[in-house]
Amino acid sequence: MKNIYDVIIIGGSYAGLSAAMTLGRSLRDVLIIDAGKPCNSNTPHSQNFITQDGEKPHIIADKARKQVLAYNTVKLVSDVAKNGEKTEHGFKISTQSGTYYEAKKLIIATGIKDILPDIKGFKDAWAKSVIHCPYCHGYEFRNKKTAIMSNGDKAYHMIPLIHNLTKKFSVITQGKPDFTEEQLTHLKQNNINLIEKEILEIVHENGAVKHVIYKDGTTEPFDAIYAQLPFEQHTNIPNKLGCKLTEQGYIQVDEMQKTTVSGIYACGDNTNRLRSVANAVYSGNLTGAVLNMELAHEAF
Repeated sequence: MKNIYDVIIIGGSYAGLSAAMTLGRSLRDVLIIDAGKPCNSNTPHSQNFITQDGEKPHIIADKARKQVLAYNTVKLVSDVAKNGEKTEHGFKISTQSGTYYEAKKLIIATGIKDILPDIKGFKDAWAKSVIHCPYCHGYEFRNKKTAIMSNGDKAYHMIPLIHNLTKKFSVITQGKPDFTEEQLTHLKQNNINLIEKEILEIVHENGAVKHVIYKDGTTEPFDAIYAQLPFEQHTNIPNKLGCKLTEQGYIQVDEMQKTTVSGIYACGDNTNRLRSVANAVYSGNLTGAVLNMELAHEAF
């Protein structure tokens, strides 16, 4: 396999594959480096993606990969991108296997890594009934007894969305509530129950939440728990290459998915909080089109 390409895409899930298809159809030599660790690997079904509603995420990804690799200008290697550096003509990426590749342009489509809390049962139920997004999972848990494991402004942003889906829910603040007086008044007016206890364990059956056990020994049944988790980038290559992050920890991009470093683009979950397959596909498609236009103008 040759080692020089027009574009290297780090990350071969929905955003990366979408960008690769657009570039492949534009006759660009593209290399995808994929570590095989998609953000939604625990999710049994993908919802809210037209034509694929309810499909298993890996089925969507497998089909997308097959279609993208049908373009002979696109190649994929299963490896982990470990380091990146600028060169006179673009960028050089070295991988865990010891191989290096060069390209004029670079796309970061590596998603993010959720930092799970040290709560027994949380990991096993994560992305099944302990969930992050009302658009991805909310319909399936409509009118069910639900908890929001969050506090402060993050919780306050989520509460109206969940209140629209079920009136049987509580906010587990995991300690003292961190709301303004105005927010507390509004919550009280809407009969929102605040629970200041900390969760010791989430009891589930094959990922389906049954009840929580609080640290004081009491229990409470729930069908679903929304959790707003901290996260980190899957790779530090953007940081090494000088790409700025937002205050929230996302890779900073403009409306064209360009990072703060010329020649580097980013797309998918690593750039914005709207974590969905549909949004990843959209942002990858946009990235591929804008990057191809940039290459075309440079060569014209």
